[in-house]
Amino acid sequence: MFEEQPQQEIDALMRNNPEFRQLYHRHRDLDKKVMDAELGVLPIDDATLGQMKREKLAAKDRLVRMYDAGHH
Repeated sequence: MFEEQPQQEIDALMRNNPEFRQLYHRHRDLDKKVMDAELGVLPIDDATLGQMKREKLAAKDRLVRMYDAGHH
């Protein structure tokens, strides 16, 4: 996520905004768990996987809004 954005902008947001930093790490953690679950490495039921995907998407939406707000 944010691969197209300059890394120094992301680093600055992570330094200056604790909520952004926390969400960023949460999203990365969820992303890895969802990938592991889909690969069959992390055994979880479909309901839990669905909930993790929704939380990951919500975190991403919030991160993008916070990033955009810093540029307007």
